[in-house]
Amino acid sequence: MVKVKICGLMKPEDITAVNEAHTDFAGFVFAKSRHVISLATALALQTHLNPSIQKVGVFVDESVAEILAVYRAGAIDIAQLHGRSTPEEVAKLQHAGLKVIQVFEHQSIDPKSTADYLMVDSGKGSGQTLNWQAIPHINRPIILAGGLTPNNVSQAIQVVHPDIVDVSSGVEANGQKDPAKIQDFIKNTKEEYVL
Repeated sequence: MVKVKICGLMKPEDITAVNEAHTDFAGFVFAKSRHVISLATALALQTHLNPSIQKVGVFVDESVAEILAVYRAGAIDIAQLHGRSTPEEVAKLQHAGLKVIQVFEHQSIDPKSTADYLMVDSGKGSGQTLNWQAIPHINRPIILAGGLTPNNVSQAIQVVHPDIVDVSSGVEANGQKDPAKIQDFIKNTKEEYVL
């Protein structure tokens, strides 16, 4: 069964939407972007999050110390690393108890990465769709991101066979998370494995 991560959560209504949709992962962005939130906001939001939903923090070239401060505050369970992450940095985060998602852009996956999950994305929240056929099949947990929507997620799963699909702007309307789109995205993801 493919799992779902809804990223870029910013306000209480977003948390209500992911709780009601029974998503698997909730993403909080700590990197500079349209969806960035403070640690205080993340802590306030996650108090209302269903405890079965794992909390992912999104970082771009942040130091290990800064990421661990967010983790030790209780805001995240998993660190999603965009940018340049060394094997040593990944190991330090894992040694502290964090699971790590390492992000690779434009179909370029390094199967030797020691991260717990490998994510393929079209860019840092670019919303552009990848060439799914060009993504190499490797025997590692893969997260597919980049331009996914309720309308194309089923097709993406058929081509790539990811373990997790990740969406942010693809479930928004007018720049805000849309509960109906979140429900549709999850329904279309799970349906692929009910047939």
